[in-house]
Amino acid sequence: MNSRLKSFSHAFRGLCDAVRNETNIKIHVIAAILVITFGLFLQLSSIEWLIVLFCIGLVISMEIINTAIEQLADAISTDFHPKIKSAKDMAAGAVLISAIMAFIIGLLIFVPKLFQLCQTQA
Repeated sequence: MNSRLKSFSHAFRGLCDAVRNETNIKIHVIAAILVITFGLFLQLSSIEWLIVLFCIGLVISMEIINTAIEQLADAISTDFHPKIKSAKDMAAGAVLISAIMAFIIGLLIFVPKLFQLCQTQA
């Protein structure tokens, strides 16, 4: 039981380190806060919340994995190596794909609600 608590402690420490030290993760966290605030204002359904929260978690998780790969690669060698560059680029690409998909999903969820809100205000 004690080792399980330690593993959670390490995970939370890693999460805190990422949020404290990585600019891109800070940007994603700020975006997540804005999306959650907007979702509360627009009164998302339970299913919409599940989708939005999943997207937020996916993008932030991908950014943390990308950061971990970059740090590990930099610890192995600061010299240029094409395979290290390729690994870093692929990890960044994974973040990009998740962020683009989250953005598209956000548009599909939020735009109809904004149209509806505008029509009821007019």
